[in-house]
Amino acid sequence: MLQCIFLLSDSGEVILEKQLTGHRVDRSICDWFWTQPHSFKASPVIASPTHYLFQVVRQGITFLACTQLEMPPLMAIEFLCRAADVLSDYLGGLNEDEIKDNFVIVYELLDEMIDNGFPLTTEPNILRDMITAPNIVSKMLSVVTGNISNMSNTLPGATASCVPWRTADVKYSNNEVYVDLVEEMDSVINRDGVLVKCEVYGEVQVNSHLSGLPDLKLSFANPAILDDVRFHPCVRFRPWESNQILSFVPPDGQFKLMSYRIKKLKSTPIYVKPQLSSDNGTCRINVLVGIRNDPGKTIDSITVEFQLPPCVVSADITANHGTMNIVANKMCFWSIGRIPKDKAPSLSGTLVLETGMQRLHVNPTFRVGFKIMGVALSGLQIDKLDLKNLPNGRLYKGFRALTRAGEFEVRS
Repeated sequence: MLQCIFLLSDSGEVILEKQLTGHRVDRSICDWFWTQPHSFKASPVIASPTHYLFQVVRQGITFLACTQLEMPPLMAIEFLCRAADVLSDYLGGLNEDEIKDNFVIVYELLDEMIDNGFPLTTEPNILRDMITAPNIVSKMLSVVTGNISNMSNTLPGATASCVPWRTADVKYSNNEVYVDLVEEMDSVINRDGVLVKCEVYGEVQVNSHLSGLPDLKLSFANPAILDDVRFHPCVRFRPWESNQILSFVPPDGQFKLMSYRIKKLKSTPIYVKPQLSSDNGTCRINVLVGIRNDPGKTIDSITVEFQLPPCVVSADITANHGTMNIVANKMCFWSIGRIPKDKAPSLSGTLVLETGMQRLHVNPTFRVGFKIMGVALSGLQIDKLDLKNLPNGRLYKGFRALTRAGEFEVRS
């Protein structure tokens, strides 16, 4: 049972405090949390001298929950993640100003999502029927009428349904469902160019606009490659366990159907080859970028970032393609975009070291970004999507894939 939830800004200020039970948690616990070392504070579960703390960070906002009682840690983490998703959906993003401008709605949402410390209603479809999302018209009416509450006077029908994630009596003139495979590639390449780690974290995202109470079945051509699968509550587990088929009644609108991980991939789509040589107080840097394995689609939005060591006094770095920028904290951003066909993008320059240092003893780590539309690098393929219980009209189906870089690091 959670006893209190705090929302903290990136400077440690308490933006919002929600006491959940009769036991009041003092704000001093936030001061204790913020003064802890970063390595300790980065843990999702922390034991303080007086409380157990659970934290989730989204877009610079820290969701901090406290309790003095024993409880499943994953329940607290999952609730904080769901609360962050709901607030981001309602407010159009998470930042300090949006939360302060919509205090009433944030408190009303938390009142409905958790009751006496236990999660209650966390489905966005039901919450939207209960609490109107903020807009200019509602804000003007609240000023004119003096009524600042966005609560509905009637209880949504889905609260008593066997499928509480779906709004009751949905009707569309055009029935559409779109499925997206969105993957992030996490890789580590050592200084010798050897691939140490390469895996993909992926999500199956669905955008559903279907009438009535449709029943969908989604199957993959190669489900055996999936690891660490995690499902939306709408997925029936037994068909997946027996035949690796996703059988579900979808929520209305956009939602994450499942997430997965695919481990031990053998290659990456691009290579980054850094070379650093230093002597007599200067360091020569060269970075070459190119296509290692052509995925058959255009590799776009390629970027390379690296932090110059503190001992570097000045840097003169240029690129033969794209733009190169060095900001005040010695962070270098190389924006390449697409790799041209006639030349390989390269970056070169000279680093001047501080007085008394002959060689560079700490080499930077290069973080790579890219995006590939139309292909899932894990090799996962959707086989078919079947639908039952569609009351009327034609069905439009669409499938897309997107792969982008996650934690993609090249060490030098």
